[in-house]
Amino acid sequence: MKAVFLCGGKGKRMCPIAEDKFLLDFLGKTLLQHQLEMAREAGLKRFVVIGNPANIEKIEKITKRISGIQVEITIQEKPLGIADALKSARGFLQGKFLVVNPNDVFDDLAYSRILSAAEMNSASSCMLGYHVEDYFPGGYLDVDSRGNLKHIVEKPEPGEEPGDLVNILVHFHDDPGRLLEYIDAVETDRDDVYECALDNMAMDGHKIKVIPYANFWAPIKYPWHIFKVVEHLLDAASSYISPTARISEKASLEGKVILADSVKVLENAVLRGPVYVGSNSIIGNNVLVRDHSHIGSNCVVGYCTEIKHSYIGNNCWFHSNYIGDSIIDAGCSFGSGAITANFRLDEDNIHTKVNGSEIDTGYDKLGAIMGKNCHVGINASLMPGVKVGTDSFVGPQVCLEENLEANKVIMLKTQYQVTDNATELNQDKRGELLKKLED
Repeated sequence: MKAVFLCGGKGKRMCPIAEDKFLLDFLGKTLLQHQLEMAREAGLKRFVVIGNPANIEKIEKITKRISGIQVEITIQEKPLGIADALKSARGFLQGKFLVVNPNDVFDDLAYSRILSAAEMNSASSCMLGYHVEDYFPGGYLDVDSRGNLKHIVEKPEPGEEPGDLVNILVHFHDDPGRLLEYIDAVETDRDDVYECALDNMAMDGHKIKVIPYANFWAPIKYPWHIFKVVEHLLDAASSYISPTARISEKASLEGKVILADSVKVLENAVLRGPVYVGSNSIIGNNVLVRDHSHIGSNCVVGYCTEIKHSYIGNNCWFHSNYIGDSIIDAGCSFGSGAITANFRLDEDNIHTKVNGSEIDTGYDKLGAIMGKNCHVGINASLMPGVKVGTDSFVGPQVCLEENLEANKVIMLKTQYQVTDNATELNQDKRGELLKKLED
């Protein structure tokens, strides 16, 4: 059985994080590598990975470093959805296969459930269903009393969901030819051709079994969903200190700490796990890193910086900063005294704009979300949930309250008045103060 990994799409809601979600680094590996290795451990050895022209070389490099699997790679020329991706892989699909979205993070039970269902049921297809408490911007499943699919409602408006069961894209199909025939027959102007094809199959009497799954699931739809992935992977990992890491005797490591190769931890630094620090990074004097923080490789976390519950990309620099509940992409730097605010004065949830619409993030603590290669000047303040686009500069002393687009510079204009200094200080006053201190 082959597993088809869908890597050809584009994240429409992840701005300012421009990297494909499955190419984000977690614990020294891309998410795609984590996903392929977990599928391999579940018994899957043959894969078809569908990329796009922009990411295909990166996919090839990742797959070549994973042992024990056979990978065929094909290109989806344009991000036109799941159905178009499967059509682009038509020549690679023979016999039974799985369709997997590697941007959804789940545990190995997802594979065991779907594979067991495929063996035990006479269904044409099987799919995982997950019960949600809050609205989710995805496909909702309407099932009968026997757990068979009746209807898929793709991205209904809030309040119009047919229930609380949503679709996890780990699907089994026993006949690729039949599925592609239904895909070819769909007529729709929405990005739901694949879902419509499954709908039509169910209406024509083909049995599609919905398998309940209740373990960990974290779909990466928005940037702040990265937090759940970091938490899950850190909680599942074991403490590890590379033999090449150098840790001062005066530093403190508490709880689960993972230090990659050649990390340096200097005097009086505190790492309070779970935390991860990537290779060649430096944790400076009096630094505090805590609460599921993830720091990439080749970073410098300088004197007196605190990093709390944040995802930091590779090659970032800090000095005397507070970085709380933030997502900072690769190549960013913060001048001394710059901070990210992460909590509203009214203690309400933090909202942010996505594609012109205001979204409730569901977090009452959320700091900055920053694209690659941004620079923040000394004593700047970034308000809760603010986004900074790729290659932008936030000038010294700026209080950034609104999102800043990519390739922009925001500076604070100040006007100074210079006059003659006619002040005469009372020279006895300092002596009086010193005397009080001595008493």
